[in-house]
Amino acid sequence: MGSNPVGPPSKTPSLPSHCSHVEVFYLDGFVLRVRSAGKVVSVPVLGVVGVFPDGRKHLLGLELCGGESFSAWKGCLDDLAARGLRAPLLTIIDGNPGLRRAVSEVWPRAAVQRCCVHKLRNLERKAPKHALAEIRDDFHRIIYAASTEAARVAHAAFERTWAKRCPSVVTSLREGGDELLTFFTFPKAQWKTLRTTNTIERLHEEFRRRVKTQGSLPSEDAALVLLFSLVASGQIKLRRIDGWRKIAAVLSQHTAVAA
Repeated sequence: MGSNPVGPPSKTPSLPSHCSHVEVFYLDGFVLRVRSAGKVVSVPVLGVVGVFPDGRKHLLGLELCGGESFSAWKGCLDDLAARGLRAPLLTIIDGNPGLRRAVSEVWPRAAVQRCCVHKLRNLERKAPKHALAEIRDDFHRIIYAASTEAARVAHAAFERTWAKRCPSVVTSLREGGDELLTFFTFPKAQWKTLRTTNTIERLHEEFRRRVKTQGSLPSEDAALVLLFSLVASGQIKLRRIDGWRKIAAVLSQHTAVAA
C-alpha cells in the first residue's frame, strides 16, 4: 500500500497528535552521489521509515550528513522527537555502533532488533568458504525457530559446533546478543517483517535504481526533493507491515504495562 512521506526534516512541521504513535522505526543509511561545492562526492544519507497504528509505512526522514556517526544519528532522531513523534516500541537497526548509541540515548526504553541479514553477512565475512553453507543453515535455525526458547537452543548448538572450528564467527554472533531475538516478543505474524531492515533497504535500492542513470544529483537539496517525491507521487510504494492488524493490541498492551 502506498503512503505519503512527511517530507524533508528541515521543511516539515510537527505531526498531528493522532500520528504520533509509532510501533516500529526502521533505521539505516545509504550513499548517494551528489554535486557539492563544485565536486561530485559520495554523501551518506540517513533514512527513517516508521510504522503507524494502521500498519502503513511512512518515510519520515532522509538526512544527508558527513557520515553515520553517533552525532549524525542522534541529530536525526532528535529531529523526529521535535516533530512530535513519540519513542517507538521497537527500532530495527544494523550493527552501526553510532546508531545503536543514539537509539539508547534518545529512546532508552525502546526495544532494539539487530538486523539478522546484516549479522549473517558479518558471519560470512569471517567464515572459510567451505563452511559457508553449513554456517548459514545453523544461523537460520536460530532466526527461523518456532519460539524464543527454540532459538536459544539453536544458538547454543551453533556455539558448540563452531566455537573451535571458527571462533571469530562465534564471537561475531555473540556480539549481536539478545538483540538478534527481540522480534520473538512481538506477534508471530510480524516476525518476518521485524527481523531485518529489509523494508528500508528495499527503499534505498529503489532510490539507487532511479538515480543511477544520472551519475550524480545536482545538489543536496535536489537529492532530498527527488527522493521524497518518488514516494509522495507513488512511484515508490510502501506496503503495510505484515501482521498489521496486531498493532493495536501491541500498543494497548504496552500502554497498560507502562502505566
